Amino acid sequence: MDAITSQLQLTDAERIDRLRLIRSENVGPRTFRSLLAHCGNAREALRRLPELARRGGAGRLRICGEEEARAELGACRKFGIDLLAPEESGYPPRLATIDDAPPLLAVRGASSSLMRPMIAIVGSRNASAAGLKFAQVLARELGDAGFVVISGLARGVDQAAHRASIASGTVAVLAGGHDRIYPAEHEDLLAAILASEGAAISEMPLGHEPRARDFPRRNRLISGAALGVVVVEAAQRSGSLITARMAAEQGREVFAVPGSPLDPRAAGTNDLIKQGATLVTEAADVIQAVAPIMERPIVLPANEPDSDPLESDLPSPERDRIVTLLGPTPVSIDDLIRMADMPASMVRTVLLELELAGKLERHGGGLVSLL
Repeated sequence: MDAITSQLQLTDAERIDRLRLIRSENVGPRTFRSLLAHCGNAREALRRLPELARRGGAGRLRICGEEEARAELGACRKFGIDLLAPEESGYPPRLATIDDAPPLLAVRGASSSLMRPMIAIVGSRNASAAGLKFAQVLARELGDAGFVVISGLARGVDQAAHRASIASGTVAVLAGGHDRIYPAEHEDLLAAILASEGAAISEMPLGHEPRARDFPRRNRLISGAALGVVVVEAAQRSGSLITARMAAEQGREVFAVPGSPLDPRAAGTNDLIKQGATLVTEAADVIQAVAPIMERPIVLPANEPDSDPLESDLPSPERDRIVTLLGPTPVSIDDLIRMADMPASMVRTVLLELELAGKLERHGGGLVSLL
C-alpha cells in the first residue's frame, strides 16, 4: 500500500535546529528546503541566515531562539503531539513528496493511519442533504475498501465524510494549532477521530488561531497527502476548488460529483468535470482510478546538499541584473537563469537572499515573483 520504510530518526538537537529554522522570519517550507539543500543542515542554515538576509536588503531578521524552540517542542509533547520531519516514519509519505511539504508536521493520534493510502473528500460548507448523504456513503465505502479518508474538519461535506469514516480511519487537517480547533463545535468530532485510531495534522504552532489565508495552506496538505481529491459539492470560487487545483498541480487525481445545473453548489463540480476531472457516482469510480497509482513506488525528494554552493561575493551589476528581470508576474527559475545568462548558483543565491529579506514569493512549479 502507501507505507514506506524510513531510515531517518532526528535527534532532539536536529529537531530543535529544524524547528528554529522554520519558525524564523521569512522562512517558509520552500525556503527551508532550499536552505537545507544549500547549507547541508539546519544548524549551518541558521548560522548563515543573518548575512543572507542582509545581502537581500533586510535590516534585521528575527531568528527563532533555542529556548523558544525547546519550549514549543516540550509543549507539543505534553499535548501528545509529535513534530515529524518528512523523512521520518509517521509523516504521510505522499505529503512528503510535494515541493512545499511542511519541514515539521505536528501529528496527533494514530500515526499508523497516516501511513495508509488516503483519499480526500471535500465540498461545500452549506451542502445539500443529497450532497451530505453522498459524502457519507462514499466515505464509508472507501473506508471499507481500506482507504483512509482525509478532509479539513469543516462544516458540511468535510464533517459528513469524517463522521462516516471514523470506524475505518480518518485524518483531520487543521488550519490552526492543535489547541485552536475551527470550527469550535467540531472539537467533539476531533475527539472521536482521535479515540478511534484516526489522526490530526497541522503545520501551525500551538496557540495559532486560523486566519483566512491559512485555509488554502491547509488545503495543500489535504491534497498532498492523498492519492486523489473528490469534490462533492462546490460553488464557483470555493475553497474546495482551490483544493482541486492544488491536487492537479501536485499530480494527484481529481474527482468530481456531478450535480444539477440549477444548483449553484454544483457549479464548481460540473466545471471540474468539463475540465477533465473524473466523474464520480460511486466509490468504485475512485478505487479503479487510483489502483494503478498505488502500484508505483513513492520517491521522497533527495535531501543531500545542493551541488551549486551559495555565492558569497556576487558583484552588484550581476545582482542588479537578476533583480531587474523580476517583477510581480511569476517567472520560472529556469527562465530567469536563461535570461540572466548567469550560473544557476548566482541566480539561486540572489533569490534566496531576496526571499529571506521578505521581497520574494515562491509559487508552485518553480515560479517566483517580487512582492
